[in-house]
Amino acid sequence: MLFPTTIAGSLPKPEWLAEPNMLWAPWKSGGDELLRAKRDATLIWLKVQEDAGIDIVTEGEQARQHFVHGFLEKIEGIDFAHKVEMGIRKDRYKAMVPQVVAPLRLKGRVHDLEARVARTHTQKKLKFTLPGPMTIIDTIADRYYGDRVKMAFAFAELLNEEAKALAADGVDLVQFDEPAFNVYMDEVNDWGIKALERAAQGLTCTTAVHICYGYGIKANTDWKQTLGSQWRQYEQIFPAIDASPIQQVAIECRNSKVPLDLLALLKNKIVQAGVIDVASDTVETAEDVVQVIDAVSKFVPKSNIIATTNCGMAPMRREIAEAKLMALGAGAALAREKLG
Repeated sequence: MLFPTTIAGSLPKPEWLAEPNMLWAPWKSGGDELLRAKRDATLIWLKVQEDAGIDIVTEGEQARQHFVHGFLEKIEGIDFAHKVEMGIRKDRYKAMVPQVVAPLRLKGRVHDLEARVARTHTQKKLKFTLPGPMTIIDTIADRYYGDRVKMAFAFAELLNEEAKALAADGVDLVQFDEPAFNVYMDEVNDWGIKALERAAQGLTCTTAVHICYGYGIKANTDWKQTLGSQWRQYEQIFPAIDASPIQQVAIECRNSKVPLDLLALLKNKIVQAGVIDVASDTVETAEDVVQVIDAVSKFVPKSNIIATTNCGMAPMRREIAEAKLMALGAGAALAREKLG
């Protein structure tokens, strides 16, 4: 089937689970009640995705307060009790982050419960997202390793352990989210891709990397205004990514200033093309989706295109996210009719 659909990963949390329409949203409950609420939210979003015609579904990151910190919570050597303020993505915005204070090791499984709930309750292909090593070290303070690269590879080993376990749980696609890849361009080529490859080493399921210009929050949209009329950052890293064993690359294309001809540099990859804008509450039409898929197909073979969202929807209003999922599914179906 041409143009299968998926989403970047996160979806809004229902108001009974966490404070809505914000990142790092506090939970509304605790203990067993919170576990049940996370499970229920996961089931709701699986159903919504299926109803919208999404072919490769996710658990919507409903059990994680943040896409990075949800992984960090199950790692020894991290102090969450004494968070410090740190600039993230080259000081694009500030956040209160935990600190690495000792050697890193997994306490056990990280995402087993939500992966198994999702796998049990959908027959669709299942995608699961993990933060990439470079993005993790850009979202946590180091008080132990004293070396960014050494710490990144330490995290890569732990990511690899969890990713292999997720594949054993029945996850079909593990995606590593690396928004830091469009910020630290030289480091991506020097060691970032190598750290990503270590995280994905030996995986038997499909692998992907998601690179983007961030959520639709003010700090990101303000930053985008400084990038000029064309966003060509990816030109510096796509050749190295294309040479890597990672099989898919997720990239934003809808209302983006990324020149789509850069996608031709990913000649050996499946491209998850973002056809839904998460920085706008305007709901796309099916025709809008078709137009983006058609534009991408000028540089990527149609058989190599997956239609997705530009980035996660975690901070978005729930009703807007649902409508955009419907547009994604309807638009991909229309694209099969018109472009297939």
